Amino acid sequence: MPVQLVSAEEAIQAMSQADGYSCIIDARSEDEFALDRLPHAFNWPSLSNEERIRVGTLYKQVGAFEANKLGASLVAANIAKHIQTHVMDLPKSWRPLVYCWRGGKRSGSLALVLGQIGFKVSVIEGGYKAFRAAVVQQISQLALGLHFKVIAGPTGSGKTRLLHALAEQGAQVLDLEALAVHRSSVLGRIPGKEQPSQKQFDTRIWDALRQMDTHRVVYVEAESKKVGNVSVPDALIETIRASECIHIDLQLDERVALLLEDYAFFAQDAELFCNRLQTLVPTLGKALIEEWQSMVNTGHTAQVVEDLLVKHYDPTYARSVVRNFVCWPQAQHLGVKDRHAVTLKVLATQLIASENHMPA
Repeated sequence: MPVQLVSAEEAIQAMSQADGYSCIIDARSEDEFALDRLPHAFNWPSLSNEERIRVGTLYKQVGAFEANKLGASLVAANIAKHIQTHVMDLPKSWRPLVYCWRGGKRSGSLALVLGQIGFKVSVIEGGYKAFRAAVVQQISQLALGLHFKVIAGPTGSGKTRLLHALAEQGAQVLDLEALAVHRSSVLGRIPGKEQPSQKQFDTRIWDALRQMDTHRVVYVEAESKKVGNVSVPDALIETIRASECIHIDLQLDERVALLLEDYAFFAQDAELFCNRLQTLVPTLGKALIEEWQSMVNTGHTAQVVEDLLVKHYDPTYARSVVRNFVCWPQAQHLGVKDRHAVTLKVLATQLIASENHMPA
């Protein structure tokens, strides 16, 4: 059966349809796949990381002809393994979408064999590179078509918990911290978890935005442009910062308790907390950080958290929100009595109810 070439835009449109592709196959190496890939793609490398290096080295040292022979033998062997491992039990109605980096050699080889078997195979023309260009372009378009409400409030006020409560109650939520695998502050890296690459972060955002209903509100937390090591795309951050704000107020003692719960690994690991505090030396000075580290090591972590809020996070937040959020002066202010789930569930329900009574 002939292989069908499709543009990245055509592939994206088909991916959104209920009768779209049965499977998305990334024929690139493991490292390329790890950096970024289409949502829900499976990795069937035509050349492994090591094999790709071998072929590339031979190309540079000997020439294209010898490199092509080696590459062909390795690709053929790998495709045979994929057929044996993944394909033998599949029905003829199975419809894969295949792509590689750009040129189409790796995806074309796999697609040719699958097509010869009798499957209806589509290949992205221009490969991942074309898909990436489409993602970058569509993020801007998608962001402009959505109605955001920004959950704002100083560190520890329960913004992320409220966002989760809204999602649990059926609201549309864009959780940038979850997509970035980071809690967005200097101390926000989550132990044992790696952040995605910038490209993968962009793809995750795009995948979330394209599934949003443009007729409903999308709740998002007030974030800096940088979320750990990755950046929110310009068009999206600009749209969010121009959106209406909801400011939640929580008492300082409740904020400290909330942070000690959500960042329990700091309370449990004094050395980890002290190492993270060290990153604030350029901002707050060596003397204050050493004082806080000494307090942590003598069991006064809660006091250090309170000092961090009062002396660092709150002043930084106050400056940032005024500078960055256009609608901040008109923000809706909501007092929250405590940090507990039942309180935030009630608040989430109230916000959703007010959303449902908005004029069309």
